[in-house]
Amino acid sequence: MPKKGQAKGKGSSSTSAAESATSSDKKKGKSKGGTAVKVRHILCEKHSKVMEAMAKLKEGIAFNQVATQYSEDKARQGGDLGWMTRGSMVGPFQEAAFNLEPSTVASPSYTDPPVKTKFGYHIIMIEGKK
Repeated sequence: MPKKGQAKGKGSSSTSAAESATSSDKKKGKSKGGTAVKVRHILCEKHSKVMEAMAKLKEGIAFNQVATQYSEDKARQGGDLGWMTRGSMVGPFQEAAFNLEPSTVASPSYTDPPVKTKFGYHIIMIEGKK
């Protein structure tokens, strides 16, 4: 009888430990490699202009060149916003940025469709995560 009780006890605590480990692993997974991103973006007030920029990217023009030509914000160096941490960006922008995989300006992986925020329409790419 004690063996059954012990087995149940071990099983129950193992299950709890496994469930705890799983939930803590999920939390770690979110923060591991995901507390900051090196971001570039193209910001346009009008949807038609951001779609022109998107077309240029699809033609194969480098992200930083398209950003220099089309972006309407103060990020001067080809849309480079630098390293940004969680909580320092507006909701939809942050969510999109952290969901992207790092890429290069020559071969960017970016948000398609553009992300709408209170500032306008953004095409976002990231160059790194930490």
